[in-house]
Amino acid sequence: MGAHLEVKHIARKRFGQHFLADHGVIDRIVAAIDPRPGDALVEIGPGLGALTGPLLARCKALTVIELDRDLAARLRRQEGLTVIEADVLKVDFNALAAIAGRKLRVVGNLPYNISTPILFHLLDASASVVDQHFMLQKEVVDRMAAAPGSKDYGRLSVMLQWRYRIESVLDVPPEAFEPPPRVNSAVVRMAPLPLDESIDAERLRALVTTAFSQRRKLLRHTLGRWLEQQGQGAAFDLQRRAEEVPVAEYLALARARP
Repeated sequence: MGAHLEVKHIARKRFGQHFLADHGVIDRIVAAIDPRPGDALVEIGPGLGALTGPLLARCKALTVIELDRDLAARLRRQEGLTVIEADVLKVDFNALAAIAGRKLRVVGNLPYNISTPILFHLLDASASVVDQHFMLQKEVVDRMAAAPGSKDYGRLSVMLQWRYRIESVLDVPPEAFEPPPRVNSAVVRMAPLPLDESIDAERLRALVTTAFSQRRKLLRHTLGRWLEQQGQGAAFDLQRRAEEVPVAEYLALARARP
């Protein structure tokens, strides 16, 4: 399980801590990541080191981001680890890639209470990343990978599918953790897509947020008004609900200029 700590660490609810403890699941996650020596590997929330040890054995050097002061202090004792004691939402991943001199591979068992903010934070660094493998609540992974027309398709789906190819690679039951969460989990693989420089990211965020602000209403009541203010939208079918519109059509709106 990696570096076992001498004193039992009590999971802290405020940090959303659920520690991975099933060796079979750990082996399958590491196999899916397939770390190699020379990879600029960054682990978010290493916790008790369940993934950290096996990853380090494969890639020989690893940067970990840990908010819990006690865990960070213990992780520093392990050779080969660079420990960043910080809130991951304040870490500049573009800067980490610049320091490494190559693109990052980012992994982690993300705290479920802030997983969505972390995913959006990493969006800004997607051009500095080779791939991402995260343990998340299965419901979140389903939303990330959802197709138009499904109940899970929403703002998260559009904003992440814009920049990543998303694949659910492993389902993980609650009993694989200590303490067990009250939800099922899954491991997702996120591979950044080539960046389309013609997309205005801020405009895309604004129009997607507006479109999904009232899911039950037709888009003419929400996005239609927004597009009118922008002086465009005549060719866009507003007689649909937000979840019926493919990602490519949202991107076309973000690309268009009044």
